[in-house]
Amino acid sequence: MIDINIDPNVVEIGNFVLAWHGIFTALGILAGVWLAARVMRWYGLSDDPVYNGALVAVPAAIVGARILYVLGNWSQFSGNLGRVFLINEGGISVWGAVVGGILGGTLYALRTRTPLGPFADAAGLGLLLGLAVGRIGDIINGEHHGAHTNVPWSVVYTHPDTLAERGIPVHLAVGYEMVWDLVLLGFLLWFLRRVRIPGVVFWLFLVFYSIGRFWTHYFRTDGAVVLGLREAQIISLIGLLISVPALLWVWRRGIRQARYDTRAPQPGTARLEDTRGPELAG
Repeated sequence: MIDINIDPNVVEIGNFVLAWHGIFTALGILAGVWLAARVMRWYGLSDDPVYNGALVAVPAAIVGARILYVLGNWSQFSGNLGRVFLINEGGISVWGAVVGGILGGTLYALRTRTPLGPFADAAGLGLLLGLAVGRIGDIINGEHHGAHTNVPWSVVYTHPDTLAERGIPVHLAVGYEMVWDLVLLGFLLWFLRRVRIPGVVFWLFLVFYSIGRFWTHYFRTDGAVVLGLREAQIISLIGLLISVPALLWVWRRGIRQARYDTRAPQPGTARLEDTRGPELAG
């Protein structure tokens, strides 16, 4: 068993608390924006839309994360609606952040006429890296309870202030998810260097992220909502129902355009045979 004996709070001064969760959330946002900017440049486009779009997408992600959490835990807020706005007390949904960030980024791209395919690919990869980094804070805090187990790789939280079930061996479910995200990120970066059809990487991200979230939630203790499925698993199934048809449509459309387009490649619409980018290839 792996012993995790780390105080979830880094600094406490009066009512001010700086937790590992907040630190790695911030680092995840910075890392995600950095990677998204690199992908945009690799497509031959300016990275300005990434930095400007983040000003819309990040707040939208925070709002989406809080809304979905409140809806899924309405009994905690129905008696005091003012608590809905006390996000500093905790309570966010990762799926809500994903959906909110995607909606905010899409609205920004449409409004500014940013090429949606490359922008979506960049945002998807950046979001995936940000999610993986943010999970480090969840691992330290122990706030997402894993199922009890005695497997050799189980973890035991022993710090007095941990948010986990102290002293009980559990699956490190959020750790499984972090590993899944990083493996998926590596695959998508490899894929992007070889097949560049704008939009495909984004939908691949959503397909495999949904699969990963569905699988890893079997190692958590979240209560079932319907048919033995947790809330995140239901949203994952919805994500698959949307992303699989969208992926097939974008893929076929990209193959058709690459086959019949005899013009020189334009920025953001490189053909399939242009398989390496100047930055990511290095």
